[in-house]
Amino acid sequence: MKLKFYKYQGAGNDFVLIDNRNKTLTVDVKLFAHLCDRRFGIGGDGIMLLQNHPGFDFEMIYANSDGRPSTMCGNGGRCITAFANHLGIFNAETNFIAVDGPHYAKLTEKGVSLEMIDVSEIESNSDFFVLNTGSPHYVKEVSDVKDLNVFESGRSIRYNDRFKAEGINVNFVEDKGDHLIVRTYERGVEDETLACGTGVTAVALAMMKKKGLTGTHTTHIKAMGGDLSVTATTSDGNAFTSVFLEGPADYVFEGEIEIETV
Repeated sequence: MKLKFYKYQGAGNDFVLIDNRNKTLTVDVKLFAHLCDRRFGIGGDGIMLLQNHPGFDFEMIYANSDGRPSTMCGNGGRCITAFANHLGIFNAETNFIAVDGPHYAKLTEKGVSLEMIDVSEIESNSDFFVLNTGSPHYVKEVSDVKDLNVFESGRSIRYNDRFKAEGINVNFVEDKGDHLIVRTYERGVEDETLACGTGVTAVALAMMKKKGLTGTHTTHIKAMGGDLSVTATTSDGNAFTSVFLEGPADYVFEGEIEIETV
């Protein structure tokens, strides 16, 4: 059968999106991996199904490029918000449900602002942080992130004895004063991506903790694929609320692809 698809990207983090409100598809790891394949399919860092869900404007079903359903994807959440607006599901702001719970999002001049989950605790070590922003993240500050071999360095951490069973996303950050430069190795993709929404969120919160910041602050971040910002509030530098990820969420193209049905 022919499957209608849409392609969106947020700061270079690209996704295949399917309007699945009629439940044409079910989660299919092999099919999802094929659709995300950049040589034999459409190509993307992940794939999302937009579905109906009682009490919400829509539901976000997300899988990584390996086809396996995964934890929350921040840039994916922003892109599916833009997609839902394109479909006429909402006008200016929306509430949807994802794997990590409810999310509020709104359209802005910069693209889409997405409310992320609250973070109750950040594990702080001598040279790295570990936290969950909807997906698990490892954050390490480095002196020259542009010259870092992110694939090798990130993979060695993702597959070390502590993290290899469940996997973890690995972020490297360089503090430039008025902004941060971030590069991320993503589990499930098993490579560096041009941006990671939950990753830059984790970096922003970890750096707020490191600097001892309290109150509400906005962190400007340059990912390899574009600029993002994270606004968050904390009273103690360890627990964070009102966490918003903002940046571009752009339509790229749409089309049809022939798929096999069982």
